[in-house]
Amino acid sequence: MELTEFNTLDRASAAAALRPALEVRRWVDGLVEHRPYASTAQLLETARSTADPFTDEEIDRALSHHPMIGRRAEGDSAEAELSRGEQASLGDADETVRAELERANLEYQERFGHVFLIRAAGRSLSEILSEARRRLTNPPEDERREVAEQLRQIAVLRLEGMLA
Repeated sequence: MELTEFNTLDRASAAAALRPALEVRRWVDGLVEHRPYASTAQLLETARSTADPFTDEEIDRALSHHPMIGRRAEGDSAEAELSRGEQASLGDADETVRAELERANLEYQERFGHVFLIRAAGRSLSEILSEARRRLTNPPEDERREVAEQLRQIAVLRLEGMLA
């Protein structure tokens, strides 16, 4: 979709177009409300600022749409398709790295109560494993802020891809 098309969609269609990027109603409504955008850069900046800060409820809702990193998203939803595309870019890693990432994912989930979320684009599985290990040492409040930042980055990248 092009920016001019997004700017001219009715409210419901514009909201539906945004939801696969981030299923947070306040974020979607904020982006729809600020139309028309003069440039994609302006839309992306609004996307970053509208998603700051997230509430705990918004983070939990958004996390429910993300599979464990390293696992293939199931289903035929737009969110699942985006996730599969993002994780496909990770490439192959040896079985040792995959097994260690699986363990780190499970340890993270046990510690924080939700999936480990990280922007996969531009990162290798080894880098993601290193980040998972680092973030396991975070206090819960610091980790919540990191999760929110990763959600923002993922949403902005998805939105940018939608408008490419």
